[in-house]
Amino acid sequence: MPKDAKRLNDKQVAAIKTPGHYPVGGDGAKGLALKVTKRTGSDGVSRSWVVRLATGEQKEGPSGKLVSVRRDFGLGSYPAISLSDARKMAADLRAMVRLGIDPTEQKKAARAEAAQKRAMARNFAEIARDCYAVREKEFKSSKHAAQWINTLEAYAFPIIGHRPVADISVGELVDVLKPIWIEKHATADRLRQRIASVLDYAAAAGYRSGLNPAELKNGLGELLPKAKAVKKRAGERHHPRVAVDDLPRFMADLMSRETIGAKALAFTILTAARSGEVRGATWGEIDLNAREWRLSAERMKADRAHRVPLSDAAVAILESLPRGSDDDLIFTGRKGQALSDMTLSKLLKDLHAAQVKAHQPGYTDPDQRDRIATPHGTARSTFKDWSRKSTARVISDGNRSSFPDEWAELALAHVNTDKTRAAYARDELLEERRELMQTWAAYCLGGSV
Repeated sequence: MPKDAKRLNDKQVAAIKTPGHYPVGGDGAKGLALKVTKRTGSDGVSRSWVVRLATGEQKEGPSGKLVSVRRDFGLGSYPAISLSDARKMAADLRAMVRLGIDPTEQKKAARAEAAQKRAMARNFAEIARDCYAVREKEFKSSKHAAQWINTLEAYAFPIIGHRPVADISVGELVDVLKPIWIEKHATADRLRQRIASVLDYAAAAGYRSGLNPAELKNGLGELLPKAKAVKKRAGERHHPRVAVDDLPRFMADLMSRETIGAKALAFTILTAARSGEVRGATWGEIDLNAREWRLSAERMKADRAHRVPLSDAAVAILESLPRGSDDDLIFTGRKGQALSDMTLSKLLKDLHAAQVKAHQPGYTDPDQRDRIATPHGTARSTFKDWSRKSTARVISDGNRSSFPDEWAELALAHVNTDKTRAAYARDELLEERRELMQTWAAYCLGGSV
């Protein structure tokens, strides 16, 4: 390439369309050329700017003498980058090289910085889903995997989901956790741990740096009530339930309602089930011939399959509903979707409010400062209280007795922690529990204890 190439103007550059390497000359633009190559397109060529510069390094040439090392640097395509802009860019690069700056390394550094800025700008919800995609395979069941991300979606995303993960602070986590830290402490602490996992993932992936603000030891613990005290308090607050003596009155009120929510709540109580198990129940789990409800391990909190013997009253509820295919939910809301947990809770509160408005006793827990009963407390705690108190069981000698505690524990699908109960669990005592559930249903619908 000549040391001083002839200076070309805009019109001359625009006319170049034959493949080749064309120096364009100009002040400060030594080494600048238009590179034309063949391509498929309207004019059959592509044109781009390239500048050849001495890097300051030397190497041995063919003759054995040291020669300057020259490198080509691309500046972009023509005409997107004009001739005047290309000359300016070439002059700037030449000045950088004179100062000992490597343009290639600087470009890499600029790209890395831009990539880092983009990464640090990713929001918490995006990173949480990335983290979940990695963690999903670690869970014992799809149910637990869903719970992990659902908790974040319900409580964290509305407050910090849109925030850059790099900027998540202790103060923002207080805003997320404080509303449920006392009333739902177990949920709140699981939520905190899951947020901590997301932020650890973000740090490992280079999306944030510094201490994890979701760890209690990093300041969060000082801004929330002490976990130990909250746990102790939470342990004293069980789910409020309808008292055993009030249950027949409550069930008569409930069974007078024909809504799908009322049927779901009644079925929940009659089977002593968790409301989530009932709301997620499908027709394929029901065997009306055997009068059983069969739940898979992944549908159960304890990760073990569970069979529920169905009383006449529970079967009657099922038979009152249109049966769908095996995959169809039994209790559905609008558009065939699952009922929400709030549907059952609100129904019970509405029943209570209607009673109070009519100057009748409502449905409160007398042992918890008259807190309004909940579906979970009524379906499970009231059932357990009744099973201990009931003398409706007729034994072989004609006398009456309460039901063995192991039967109730199996009906509640509780995890057995001792050898005796473990032995019962293996046997399942299905027929014995059938007697238990039929007697429970009879009491619910107006029988005596």
